[in-house]
Amino acid sequence: MLSSMRKCLSFRRFLVLESYSSSSLHRHQCFSPLYILPSPFIHEASRAPDLSATVASAHRVFCSRSSIIDDAQGPAAIDYRSILEEDEFHCVADATINDLQEKLEEYGDSIQIDGFDIDYANQVLTLKLGNSGTYVLNKQTPNRQIWLSSPVSGPSRFDWDRSGQSWIYRRTKANLIQLLEIELEQLCGKPISLS
Repeated sequence: MLSSMRKCLSFRRFLVLESYSSSSLHRHQCFSPLYILPSPFIHEASRAPDLSATVASAHRVFCSRSSIIDDAQGPAAIDYRSILEEDEFHCVADATINDLQEKLEEYGDSIQIDGFDIDYANQVLTLKLGNSGTYVLNKQTPNRQIWLSSPVSGPSRFDWDRSGQSWIYRRTKANLIQLLEIELEQLCGKPISLS
């Protein structure tokens, strides 16, 4: 009996502590700590009459997916048929990065920015724009993605879109080439065509 009361009290403290951090749990797609608890523990705690409301509210707080996650804010669903085989990924990604390197070198010759430098080493393309910041573009083979770190828009992960023949960031639907053209013109004051 004493052991049962301790478990119920521990369970109540657990729910109270978790309710304070519910906002962080909502950001992680409604991960529910209730799913981890062993079922005899939940059963014993839920038998206590004064905990039934707490258990019910905890279920509402942690598991109400429809009111917490807005589908429009999340990334688009992955079409696994469109995922590239590794050799095809390397072919497409290398062609994209090499083409970008050439065009960015030409662009650098046409503008006057202190600290402008472009480097491609170890499959990482780095574009330094002096005081305006640095772009880093690299392949992520396991994910079949190109990752971009931008001083303007931050980090992005681009997937190859077969139908559009372009690298698209699923979360925002941004096109890699168009994004770079817009941001570089904004930072350097001169239009650039990367396509």
